[in-house]
This record gives sequence, structure tokens and C-alpha cells, in this order.
Amino acid sequence: MGLEAWYMNCSDEDQRKPHRLNPNQSVSLDELRKLGVFYWKLNADTYETDPELEKIRKEQGYSYMDIITIERDRLPNYEEKLKMFYEEHLHLDDEIRYILDGQAYFDVRDKEDRWIRIAMKKGDLITLPAGIYHRFTLDETNFTKAMRLFVGEPVWKAYNRPADDFDIRQKYTSFFSL
Repeated sequence: MGLEAWYMNCSDEDQRKPHRLNPNQSVSLDELRKLGVFYWKLNADTYETDPELEKIRKEQGYSYMDIITIERDRLPNYEEKLKMFYEEHLHLDDEIRYILDGQAYFDVRDKEDRWIRIAMKKGDLITLPAGIYHRFTLDETNFTKAMRLFVGEPVWKAYNRPADDFDIRQKYTSFFSL
């Protein structure tokens, strides 16, 4: 099964819940591509030797990689980090994540500024374009292990909304006609 995405409701309930509209309103991979979000399904069990991952890394120029495990007992300052990841923000570079184990959500804004929730599972690799407003959270399993990929040296700086004056945000909104 491929990636699952949907429009979110406005509930203040726990961020780790699915937050689906009733009835559910799915979002297709094509709709995500129109926002600059790209997706691959890979075999996470062979990530260390996977020729498909190596091909993607080479084609996209992803030269830096590290792995982060997000769970209460393994991530220092767990609660603070989850709150920080869930703050709406953008980056000056693409954000690339490959789920090696567990599950998580990425939320992105559409052209009408509505939240789309993207359910990430083991084997899902996603790229969010520089300049897109987004946020990240675990689901109710409270665990994910992810590979973080970068072009060149990693840049960890997030710019919380509002960040519309950044050139990269202007470039994103003009390119994707937001």
C-alpha cells in the first residue's frame, strides 16, 4: 500500500491522533506533487545496501545522512523536542525523511492554507520542498526511527511561521502558485 494523506480537522485533541475530517477527505500523491512533496516506497530492511536508495541519493545529491530514533527513552528532551517539531515552520532547504521503523505524521499546508496530514510508515521516503510550511509529530505508537538526508552539510534551522519574507518562501509560493 502506498502513502496515505488526508485533510485534517481543527480539533485541539492530542496531536498524535489522526485528525481526519468526517467524512474523510483523502489527498492523492498527485495532489501532494503539485505542492512539491515527493514520495518513494523502499525496503527499509535493506537500507544499508539498497541500490534504489543509493540511486535516489545520487540523483538528488543527498550526500549527508544520519539516523534519529524518536521515542521517550532514547531522545533527550523528548517532550520539548516533540513540541518543537510540531511548531509550524519552514526550512531554507528541502526536508528529506526516510522511515526505517515505526510511524509518524508530517503535516503540510495546501494552497488554501489547509492542513494535510501525511501518514509515514516503515519504508516511506518523503521530500518536502524548501519554503513549505509544515510540522512533524509521532502517531499514537510514540515511536519512529528515521533517516535524515541532506544535500551537503545539514542545516537544522527551522523558521517558525510567519516566515513569508524569506526568499525561499517567495520562491516556493511563486513556483507552486500558492
